[in-house]
Amino acid sequence: MPSEAESRAPAGGRANRPAFYFDLGSPYAYLAAERINGLFAAAGAPVPEWRPILLGGLFKRFGRDSWARGPGREAGMAEVERRAQAYGLPPVRWPDPFPGDMLVAMRAATYAKELGRTVAFSLAAFRQAFAAGRDLSDPDNVLIAAAAAEMHPRAVTAAMRRDAIKRALRRATEEAGDLGVRGVPSVVVAGEVFWGDDRLEEAAAAARSRLGDSHSAP
Repeated sequence: MPSEAESRAPAGGRANRPAFYFDLGSPYAYLAAERINGLFAAAGAPVPEWRPILLGGLFKRFGRDSWARGPGREAGMAEVERRAQAYGLPPVRWPDPFPGDMLVAMRAATYAKELGRTVAFSLAAFRQAFAAGRDLSDPDNVLIAAAAAEMHPRAVTAAMRRDAIKRALRRATEEAGDLGVRGVPSVVVAGEVFWGDDRLEEAAAAARSRLGDSHSAP
């Protein structure tokens, strides 16, 4: 399992590290989440900070909608299944409904970030959704993922109702949009947005190049 190191980085290094933006309802973000830390480590680049955001908020801001609600739905689902197989991941099992309402799940992810358990919780939740086919709009399935990340169910349930968590998720989504993030998965490296599971390698190379530039600077 990828490390939680990005969630505990010193505040001074936060702005200089890549950021991985995701929503637990996105199957392409699931594919990216399973690979991103390993790809960056293999490239010798800093491990990204995982930042949960609400994809629906980006849709509203930029006047977009999910590909899964349009004519490209079947082709998109087939492509996700093809990539999962190519990456050596379990066969995709689609939750019902898909896409679902991720508000509760993303509030839980925001709380996990507060605890420094973003990666553990998010991977568990992604696997609930796309490897086990469980609907994350059901709070019980969210709590299963939370338990896998050693988060107490009562604390998670209470956190999902907290105004501070709701505000933090809205703020993170707004900040992502301000940076030019229009969808997920997206990785931001030094202000450049790499949108898509198929751009992770490019993002890792950019992060490695930036690291080399900073080391060679006088």
